[in-house]
Amino acid sequence: MSNINMNTSSDFETSKISFEDFREIILNDYKLAVESRHVSLLGRKEVLTGKAKFGIFGDGKEVAQLALAKVFKDGDWRSGYYRDQTLAFATGISTIYHFFAQLYANPDLEADISSGGRQMNCHFSTQLLAKDGSWLNQMNQKNSASDISTTGGQMARVMGLGLASKLYRENDSLSHLANFSNKGKEVVFCTIGNAATSEGVFWETLNAMSVKQIPVVLSIWDDGYGISVPNEVQTTKADISEAIRGFQREGGSNGVEIFKVNGWDYPALCEVYETASKIAREQHIPCVVHVTELTQPQGHSTSGSHERYKSDERLAWEQSFDCNDKFKEWMIASGVAQEDELDNLEKEAKDFVRGEQRRAWADYHKTIQVDLDESIAVLSAIDHPAVEIPLKTLQSLAEASLKEVYTQVRRAIRDLRKDEPAGKVALLAWYKEKQQVNYERYNDKLFNDGPESPLEKENISALYTEDGSFVDGREVLNACFDANLARDERVLAFGEDLGRIGDVNQGFSGLQDKFGELRVFDTGIRESAIIGKGVGLALRGLRPIAEIQYLDYLIYALPVLSDDLASLSYRTKGTQKSPVIVRTRGHRLEGIWHSGSPMSVLLGSLRGMHICVPRNMTQAAGMYNNLLRSDEPALVIECLNGYRLKEKMPTNVGDFIVPIGVAELIREGSDMTVVSYGSTLRVVQEAAIELEKLGISIEIIDAQCLAPFDREHLSAKSLAKTNKLLVVDEDMPGGAAAYILQEILEKQNGYYLLDGQPRTLTAKANRPPYGSDGDYFTKPSVDDVMEVVYTMMSDYNEQEYPKLF
Repeated sequence: MSNINMNTSSDFETSKISFEDFREIILNDYKLAVESRHVSLLGRKEVLTGKAKFGIFGDGKEVAQLALAKVFKDGDWRSGYYRDQTLAFATGISTIYHFFAQLYANPDLEADISSGGRQMNCHFSTQLLAKDGSWLNQMNQKNSASDISTTGGQMARVMGLGLASKLYRENDSLSHLANFSNKGKEVVFCTIGNAATSEGVFWETLNAMSVKQIPVVLSIWDDGYGISVPNEVQTTKADISEAIRGFQREGGSNGVEIFKVNGWDYPALCEVYETASKIAREQHIPCVVHVTELTQPQGHSTSGSHERYKSDERLAWEQSFDCNDKFKEWMIASGVAQEDELDNLEKEAKDFVRGEQRRAWADYHKTIQVDLDESIAVLSAIDHPAVEIPLKTLQSLAEASLKEVYTQVRRAIRDLRKDEPAGKVALLAWYKEKQQVNYERYNDKLFNDGPESPLEKENISALYTEDGSFVDGREVLNACFDANLARDERVLAFGEDLGRIGDVNQGFSGLQDKFGELRVFDTGIRESAIIGKGVGLALRGLRPIAEIQYLDYLIYALPVLSDDLASLSYRTKGTQKSPVIVRTRGHRLEGIWHSGSPMSVLLGSLRGMHICVPRNMTQAAGMYNNLLRSDEPALVIECLNGYRLKEKMPTNVGDFIVPIGVAELIREGSDMTVVSYGSTLRVVQEAAIELEKLGISIEIIDAQCLAPFDREHLSAKSLAKTNKLLVVDEDMPGGAAAYILQEILEKQNGYYLLDGQPRTLTAKANRPPYGSDGDYFTKPSVDDVMEVVYTMMSDYNEQEYPKLF
């Protein structure tokens, strides 16, 4: 372990700058430390007085973050957590004004530049996209991936952010992408709290970055606790740098360099970060900086008090070793500044923070005041008793909120429901206009919705020759991936067993030999890190296909998929994007662990990703062709039992496009509409043939995508003809089939087209037992489909279709 306990004071190298310049740098650092501390103190007061809902702050971490900021260069990346306010201020990623705007949840993106009021305070982000959705030049700014509150969640994407530097350095074909890298010289600065190092994603990522040797400086802010739980309960040996000692590079091995330094020791911190960043930047060796003896003067957040769980001795120690006070002591002892000079500087800093806070509060209220004034105006124009109380309530508000404004407006609209006084039309028109405004404030940008959206790509049919060959479905996929890797040097693919053997079903067979290990490569068994790798690579302009071997195992990566990737566009209000394609396979195989179809879990967790469920490999290829030319994240679930089924090879295998969210009519029929997807679709097709023998004609629709579902309302068009609806899938009861039913009945107004009760046919609530018999009795079979369809027809016309049972 290198440079352990680098807590002895050391002087700066002053040979290159004058003492006055050196002194000015230090004084500016101290001023920013004081400003940041006062932000924390004032921010807490704003929450406790009711101006903001919740506060979490970076007090006690100021000095370490100032040292880190000194080595943070344009083009570098931050993947941090919600204690990094001093780092954000020092790097220009945020400002004190923007910090308070976020604390107040100002929905104006120019005020809260990180999220437009969508994230709680201390969650930082930099704008990566122009208004048209195109990439900005990442080399002209210091970059920050959008923060998430999930403890440890910032770790996974570090893999991709750092690996991108390695690929940009080693892959000459990427050299023209100068907006994303300067020959791989960028460092990723990741920060994490000591308690969050207990999370599994920390260990997954630490292991992966050690194996890959990527340029990461990982800072662990250690204040001894995770909320109320001390290190002795959190960490082996109560010391994370001791616990990870086995990761230390030795004798030319891979691994990490580990540094340990006290968080109140300014010169030692500067020295450590200078050394660590140089190692990471020049040699692409990851470094861990364990910053110890930090404090948290106000406790964890505004939700509690640390006096409840810290001893008097600990609280006294924290006062003595407050990093800002120790910084001040060092400056005075070193002759850098006099105490009265620093006292004046502190007053200036506090006055500046108070001024920025007031400015942010005033601007927040300007936003609300517009709506308040307009609502009062439209209500004042109505002479009716129903508006008196809402109007007086709005006029009496001292500090309004948008919630209060629209609560009163909607109350007035309800109370006027039976009357048509003068001014009501204007009120309704104003409210309708404001609905769109408030949608844009609080609900838009689930996707980027730019010109490169996959929803904008029109259908290009697969082409065939008359004498075209029939091949295994996997060969169609292989040809598709081959064509896309050749077409776009940004495309790369990785996953367990994907590189050398070309994945367990040979979709990438031979492609590592053809395109090299920088484009097609294996990973370890670490699902969170695989998805995080995709997120980070896509943030830096590459086009990753991240494979999770089986659909069941996607659950292991769900926090990264849900909290980070799926919410990225929304939580940054469309200023960041990460167009990862997650590839996996599932459905219709015997056994509890490889036959799952947890679609309802995914539909509930992955709003913000497209979820594609192709019925065969040709349809899957058309979706990949679309997604790899688009800029939004997607999950593609291939049919596990379809790789060796024969399909005709398209002549334009790398170019044809299957639109996303467009259902397809597979079979025309007159008696009933049956909607399905994936492997279950083949079961329905087999049942259709048998049902014909019973005099029943079913129309079959392949959903193809669950999110979005059937954008052209093909299901309702079919239902207008058949008036009867069955949805078949192999998720559990109340899952994706219920979701599809809601989409058709509510969104497509299919309810009004029904002649009978709609039905769903799903798998049983238990996971499928091992073996073909278990599959038969657990998931929808041909017999099940036939019997449910027949029963529905019998309910409609029992005379023609007598009861079976």
